[in-house]
Amino acid sequence: MGRVTERRRVVRIRNGTTGVRPDTLVAEEPLEIRLNGKPLAITMRTPGDDFALAVGFLVSEGVLARPDEVRAVTYCEGAAEDGSNTYNVVNVQLASGVPVPDITLERNVYTTSSCGLCGKASLDAVRTATRFPGATAADAVRVPAGLLALLPDRLRAAQKVFDRTGGLHAAGLFTAEGELLDVREDVGRHNAVDKIVGRALQAGRLPLAGAVLLVSGRASFELAQKAVMAGIPVLAAVSAPSSLAVDLALESGMTLVGFLRGPDMNIYAGEQRILLEP
Repeated sequence: MGRVTERRRVVRIRNGTTGVRPDTLVAEEPLEIRLNGKPLAITMRTPGDDFALAVGFLVSEGVLARPDEVRAVTYCEGAAEDGSNTYNVVNVQLASGVPVPDITLERNVYTTSSCGLCGKASLDAVRTATRFPGATAADAVRVPAGLLALLPDRLRAAQKVFDRTGGLHAAGLFTAEGELLDVREDVGRHNAVDKIVGRALQAGRLPLAGAVLLVSGRASFELAQKAVMAGIPVLAAVSAPSSLAVDLALESGMTLVGFLRGPDMNIYAGEQRILLEP
């Protein structure tokens, strides 16, 4: 739709010289996700891969696990006051027989860090809701530390929109051999992960056994739980994890790596999966 970036006038000062020029910025627009026609959530996102974002979000909510559980994903026409399609409202219609969660104004959204749950309650929510219980703990994948060190540069090289704007987070899905399977960019790091997971669900690849998920920022509890819900055994971040993200990794058997910068890294959980060179 050509809405990933937008141009804006900027006054630029460099070395004491002032000039006016257009600048390329990353687009940010709200996306309302509806489930069977009922409003479920609103997120600020970069337009693009909206259908994948919506179904990926539903994977992290424990609603979806297989592509055949989705009957249709569509943009809602008439979303604007004049009846036009804003492409900012997506409806996910579940297949017949798929349980519909209770949707209320005070629904229990355990997937966000501001949901009101904390500590043990948050960990319990993810453990009881995942459609792939035990998948991360049972995954026997091994990743050499030297290979893991190469992945941030490979992710950065695949960030096409970041090169033009400098304002996007990225999530990359890799094999244990370092092959880049998918990369998504978004103004929100959680949206980038939802797009990755949603595309995997659409392709029938969940759970993502043997995969490494790399995120360009920090590893929050929200990102860790999205990885667990998708059955991803290894989550790596170029920045710090939160304490609750570490707790979830330990609880679920997921490997969690932080501060992945060149050959340096901190392994917070699941160190048995990282092969250390002599």
